Amino acid sequence: MKKKPLYRSFGYAFEGIFNTIKSERNMKIHCFMTVCVVIAGLLFRISYMEWLVCLVLFGLVTSLELVNTSLEAVVDLVTEERRPLAKKAKDAAAGAVLASAIFAAIIGLIIFLPKLPVFLHAAGLL
Repeated sequence: MKKKPLYRSFGYAFEGIFNTIKSERNMKIHCFMTVCVVIAGLLFRISYMEWLVCLVLFGLVTSLELVNTSLEAVVDLVTEERRPLAKKAKDAAAGAVLASAIFAAIIGLIIFLPKLPVFLHAAGLL
C-alpha cells in the first residue's frame, strides 16, 4: 500500500484541530483563554521564559482536549450502551484535561498576579 504524501497528513491533523474547535464547547473555552493570556502577556510584558511556560501550557491543554475528544468519539463508536469501562475511559480523559487546565490556571496566577500592581500603577489606576 502506497503512503499518502506528508502534506495530506498535516491536512488531516489541521482538519481534526479545526473540527474540534468548531464542535467542542470546552475547546472553544480553551482557545478563548489562550487569546486572553496572550493579550495579558503583551500588556504585562511577561518575560521570554514566562512566554515559554505559557506556550507549553497552551500546547498541553489543547493537546489533551484533542485526545479527550478523540477518545470520546472512539468509545461512542464502539458502544452506545452505558458501560462502566466506557465511562471510566471517558471520565479519565476528561479528568486529564481538567487537571492540566487547573494547573495551567495556577501557573498563570503565579506569573500574572505579581505583575498586576505594577501594571495598575503604570496605568495610573493605583
